[in-house]
Amino acid sequence: MINKILIANRGEIAVRVMRSCREMGIRSVAVYSEADRKSMHVRYADEAYFIGPSPSNESYLVIDKIIDAAKKSGAQAIHPGYGFLSENAAFSQRCKDEGIIFIGPSPEVISVMGDKISARQRMMASGVPVVPGTKDNITSDEMALEVVMKVGLPVMVKASAGGGGKGMRLVKKEADIVQAVKAAKSEAMASFGDDAVYVEKYIESPHHIEFQVLGDSHGNVIHLCERECSVQRRHQKVVEESPSPLMTPELRKEMGEKAVAAAAAVNYTGAGTIEFLVDNDHNFYFLEMNTRLQVEHPITERVVGIDLVKEQIRIARGEKLNHKQEDIVQSGHAIECRIYAEDPSNNFMPSPGLIKHITEPLGLGVRTDGYVYEGYEIPIYYDPMISKLIVHGNTREEAIKRMKRALYEYKITGVKTSIKFLERIMEADDFVNGKYDTHFIENNEEFLMEMDTCDETCEDIALITALVDYLDKMGKSETTVPAHSTSSEYWKNFGRRKAILRW
Repeated sequence: MINKILIANRGEIAVRVMRSCREMGIRSVAVYSEADRKSMHVRYADEAYFIGPSPSNESYLVIDKIIDAAKKSGAQAIHPGYGFLSENAAFSQRCKDEGIIFIGPSPEVISVMGDKISARQRMMASGVPVVPGTKDNITSDEMALEVVMKVGLPVMVKASAGGGGKGMRLVKKEADIVQAVKAAKSEAMASFGDDAVYVEKYIESPHHIEFQVLGDSHGNVIHLCERECSVQRRHQKVVEESPSPLMTPELRKEMGEKAVAAAAAVNYTGAGTIEFLVDNDHNFYFLEMNTRLQVEHPITERVVGIDLVKEQIRIARGEKLNHKQEDIVQSGHAIECRIYAEDPSNNFMPSPGLIKHITEPLGLGVRTDGYVYEGYEIPIYYDPMISKLIVHGNTREEAIKRMKRALYEYKITGVKTSIKFLERIMEADDFVNGKYDTHFIENNEEFLMEMDTCDETCEDIALITALVDYLDKMGKSETTVPAHSTSSEYWKNFGRRKAILRW
């Protein structure tokens, strides 16, 4: 029995997990750093425990502190969310040793599939197609040159323990391979403490498509169809959708079967994702496995009607899957946009700071997974993603129009956000037509950066105009300003009342 779960995370994913816990009658326990004392996940949880200073390596990444909080709270299980310790085999093992249920796969599976070289080896042995390249760590210049001669240029050098684009180098000339391997090894060691790298054929203009899988401890594995994740910037996903515009029923069936085979090959338990690269001829190759919940999981939930967090908890309880493969049917179309506190006009620099005003979109088919509120100060210590906007429609065309409407309604002032940039993505011909790949943003950069921005000066003008309009309607002189007009709250209330912050 699990009746109390500690969520070893923060922000929107912590709140999202807690919501499912509440629906299941399970008490939730939050942990928080100094910077997160006023965070929404702390307020929402049934209990909350302080775990240290703001930097994550002194709080959210310290296993001892997480375990100690779980013991103090009496939580029987820990949900890691994503990021931080979610794919840390040592953390999963520690939970096991302490008699705490880790809501995720075993430490052995995390270790095998978290290392890209060992994952490639396991997939090859299981008949899952992988991108042509090396099976082992590159240990010499000769080895790197040999694989280039074998698979042909261009190639990608990748860190075995990598993620987020770190430890990756694209090589188009044979003369550059040796230096690229050295650079990738150096970056990999600095980022992950492991300098193992491998080389694989670079797939030109690929689609990044992933399949959601679920596996229980009774040997049952199913997939919940695909997500298209090709809208990326610096190897980071920006927009995802399901179903994929590229997909055909035949390709979905074939890829789904390979995704299930990949998960079954390691006796996978819990929710996981098999990621593939797909070329324009529908050839597909295993890329990696994420042994955790994905940021983009809500679009799968919308099209198949399954709460993935609840499924994770049920599997952790030892229950059998509630669904069979033939039960899984996609309904309609879903799109997710990641909302970041960053400045697109300044090379997407993070924009932490105080949220002055926020209006989240509502209406049919709209879901917002977020954690910020008016008066909340976004800290500088963590990822700048502040929410995920998810829409669902009967068709892809309707979903795009709904997303455009929702982005139009989404208002955040006080910090820069990526909302305008996302609006442009929804208007780009390549996206609207579904004819895009992982080079979409760079191929459409000029169009995407033509944004109608509204800086703080525009915001001030809007507030002043609201005040003048109000005074005029009250029959007062435009030059007469109430004595308390210096109050920021007074001005903000006028701005809200007239609702003209969008210029």
